[in-house]
Amino acid sequence: QVQLVESGGGLVQAGGSLRLSCVVSGTIFSINAMGWYRQAPGKQRELVAMSFSGGSTNYADSVKGRFTISRDNAKNTVYLQMNSLKPEDTAVYYCNAALTTSRNSKMLGLWGQGTLVTVSS
Repeated sequence: QVQLVESGGGLVQAGGSLRLSCVVSGTIFSINAMGWYRQAPGKQRELVAMSFSGGSTNYADSVKGRFTISRDNAKNTVYLQMNSLKPEDTAVYYCNAALTTSRNSKMLGLWGQGTLVTVSS
């Protein structure tokens, strides 16, 4: 069974930094994309950043220049370095991965359980 486990959330003051990690465990054949979404109270889940197997990345406009996504393919891990945090970055951050578990399997879209990031003003 494939699982995504996030870590690194917490409470930080505005202007501070946090680094989120997400490890994909289990039987994996390939990971096409890994990234982060977030959901603030009363709002829809939104894309924060995504890293694709070819090396390209995609960021929400609201985090460009402040957040950096990176991957360690050998460890099946994706990171989100968050700098210059703002109160509006407060949300539950979810790891997301698009992967296959064998050569002939369909692409699966999986989610982690979420990690809370709270930015105080």
